[in-house]
Amino acid sequence: MALRLLYMFLCQMLGWLVLCGRSSRSKDAEILALRHEVAVLRRNAPRPRLSWADRAILSALTRRLPALLRRRRLVTPATLLAWHRRLVRRKWRQPPARPGRPPLADDLTTLILRLAKDKPTWGYIRIQGELRRLGHRVAAATIRRVLHRNKIPPASVRATEQSWRAFLHTQANTLLATDSFHMDCTITLKRLYIFFVMETGTRTVYVPGVTAHPTGD
Repeated sequence: MALRLLYMFLCQMLGWLVLCGRSSRSKDAEILALRHEVAVLRRNAPRPRLSWADRAILSALTRRLPALLRRRRLVTPATLLAWHRRLVRRKWRQPPARPGRPPLADDLTTLILRLAKDKPTWGYIRIQGELRRLGHRVAAATIRRVLHRNKIPPASVRATEQSWRAFLHTQANTLLATDSFHMDCTITLKRLYIFFVMETGTRTVYVPGVTAHPTGD
């Protein structure tokens, strides 16, 4: 746009230099011809579309005309003033502020979801406190909105609806798995029944007893 404006100003200056070498009679004839051409164009296109560079050229040249001739140009003085007011308003206009609070960062949202999933008994206030200890100030309502958007229920529901896999994962160090099996391990193929206990946390196996006649005792 700036190069186009500079090119148009250069053309106007060259045209002005050419006019300096012409006689007044030739200039008057050209002015009359141009006036008639403008009148014809106005009948065909009453409201021509002007670019930003066209407006700048017309504004600069109109200042050199007498007040009476300014009213008969393609644009009126009121239009020139409207262009100026529009430029001033555009210069001092500030971008509109977004309503409401600023959006939550993606890494902070991921941290909230991780705390809610890893600690099903933690509520909104507890998660808010842990985030504050890490240097993040987030309202409890914002935490609730994030969990609700990702379909994570409140702590009271999460604590009672945690899956069996999650329960085994948290209680693995205190659980014992028990079972029994049989073996035919003697020459006479006598069947023996073996009862064993295994710690799920360390996978250590204990054999409390082996018997050929298993009973309730």
